[in-house]
Amino acid sequence: MDAAKSLGLFLRASPTPYQMVETASNMLVRAGFKRLPEDDVWKLQGQAAAPGKYFYIRAASTIVAFAVSAAMEKGSGYKIVGAHTDSPVLKVKPVSKKNASGYMQLGVECYGGGLWHTWLDRELSLAGCAIVEENGVYRRKLVHMKRPVLRIPSLCIHLQTADERAKLDLNKETHLVPILAMVNEELNKTSAEGADSRHAPELLSALAEELGCTAAAIKDLDLTLYDTQPEQIWGLKNEFLSSPRLDNQAHCFTALEALVSYTSSPEFNKDPYVSAVVCFDHEEVGSTSAHGAGSPIIKELVERVNNWYHSEHLVEHNKIALQKSFIISADVAHAVHPNYASKHESNHGPLLNKGTVIKTNTNQRYATSVTTGFVIRELARRAGINVQEFVVRNDCPCGSTIGPIVAASTGISTVDVGIPSLSMHSIRETIGVHDVENSIKLFSSFFVNYNDIIGNCEF
Repeated sequence: MDAAKSLGLFLRASPTPYQMVETASNMLVRAGFKRLPEDDVWKLQGQAAAPGKYFYIRAASTIVAFAVSAAMEKGSGYKIVGAHTDSPVLKVKPVSKKNASGYMQLGVECYGGGLWHTWLDRELSLAGCAIVEENGVYRRKLVHMKRPVLRIPSLCIHLQTADERAKLDLNKETHLVPILAMVNEELNKTSAEGADSRHAPELLSALAEELGCTAAAIKDLDLTLYDTQPEQIWGLKNEFLSSPRLDNQAHCFTALEALVSYTSSPEFNKDPYVSAVVCFDHEEVGSTSAHGAGSPIIKELVERVNNWYHSEHLVEHNKIALQKSFIISADVAHAVHPNYASKHESNHGPLLNKGTVIKTNTNQRYATSVTTGFVIRELARRAGINVQEFVVRNDCPCGSTIGPIVAASTGISTVDVGIPSLSMHSIRETIGVHDVENSIKLFSSFFVNYNDIIGNCEF
């Protein structure tokens, strides 16, 4: 229950990847991790050395945390848990000003594959970042409006035809436009003088108040709509947690919790492997970006850490390190829905609160192999926790994760796992309270026990 409550607070503070990275950074700093600048030479400037605990941030929405003990050796492997910071959301368009039928509305774009009907009739707000000019200097500043300012009303049943009532068929361009306010022509003319004409002046004035600047100082925006209703633990036995963004900030949290705990333990001081957590942006749209899982971030981590440790044969040591490494791709999994149980293959139906799911797909939609799946099962056995199995039905489509992407780009052995969930890609998803703690235990077992397991394997 404590782990689930802590996850809930983490989610509440993280309405977008920007805020999630800030929340994770604060968590790491409290645990003794030092932030490194990506645009500096760590070795020459004395920024990093073994032993040490570090993190760095790319594009404000991807974070890499790693720890190196004094026992690190040449060609040491890397134990990495990978997750993603983004979720399917509605994002504000570059030109968002939109009025219709006396209402001030906001132009939005669908990001990822959301269950968009779940966004109807909810009190929404805005979060993300803005580029702000301060005394001739342009800075990225985070925005988190905590009061409800938007809503997408559904169409009442009386104005729908019989066919429309029989199915919920939303046009993503015309039916998902949120209401911001009633149009006020006088205010429209006088407020936010000198502000960006692409956005409603009333919106920029409200954002300026949040940011502590003038409306004219706001030069650009990257804003996301989010549900203002906080997370909720529910059920007769308080066994369920519902919240926005469980896919996949839940695993950003459990991975970071495990890393922080492990790097404070005596076992870490004797560990020759580098332990790391990488939380990527842009998984929901394919991961092909400068800071998604398709970017060179993991290879660069290996190269840069090895660079300030090794003095010769660096290229060879980098290749050796990749072959000795292991990645857990952690992303929430599909639990059996009791009203749609036929959608699951009968022998592979994960349940809430019954343990982390190992995801397998021989068509390589997941990266799990016979060897990497074995490692996870053995890690779970040593931790005294259950794992479950998921294989999609042959007559159903299969989603994918960062697993195959990072495996292909790095050559590192990879496995796909995840907490089972209901309502994946809804504005509010559900997981089991006990699975949060189980996920932390599994990742902790990975950092503690992986070396011993792999040392006894002849593959």
